[in-house]
Amino acid sequence: MDNQIEKLLYSREDAAAALSISVRSVDYLIAEGKLTKRRVGRKTLIPVGDVKRFARADHPERIRTSGKVRHEERLYGTQ
Repeated sequence: MDNQIEKLLYSREDAAAALSISVRSVDYLIAEGKLTKRRVGRKTLIPVGDVKRFARADHPERIRTSGKVRHEERLYGTQ
């Protein structure tokens, strides 16, 4: 018998792995409000339901990494 407990919260690393994106992208999604976070001590955790909700939807837009990218896009056009 396998008595594994189902996770309710993912670490940033686990959320990134589940979504096949980088940890940095997870941080940007949290900053943009597309994923919510919970703090337990110093640890940042993401609810599994949020990760599943995000995975079910289409996201044609790029994950914005910083204001610098937006500035460069204005200068050189989107790539």
